[in-house]
Amino acid sequence: MLSIQTHTLRYYERIGIIEPHRSQGNIRLYSERDIDLLRHAKTLVDDMGINLAGVEVILRMIQQVGELQSELEKLKSEVKSLREVNGR
Repeated sequence: MLSIQTHTLRYYERIGIIEPHRSQGNIRLYSERDIDLLRHAKTLVDDMGINLAGVEVILRMIQQVGELQSELEKLKSEVKSLREVNGR
């Protein structure tokens, strides 16, 4: 589907970039999130010439930024709620 080598998929799984579920027959089942990450990784490798170690760093940074953005939105919501409670 994405023309990614099996050893690359296993590497990404081993380092925790993707987390495919397993069927009862132990076949890897990739989520939409996994596929999106794989597409992104493939673009980084094929179009930008970044090696797998670099892809790992970039994907982890993207994940961390997303987590920080979620945390920021949660904190903004809490501040807004506190301001409403205090009449500001």
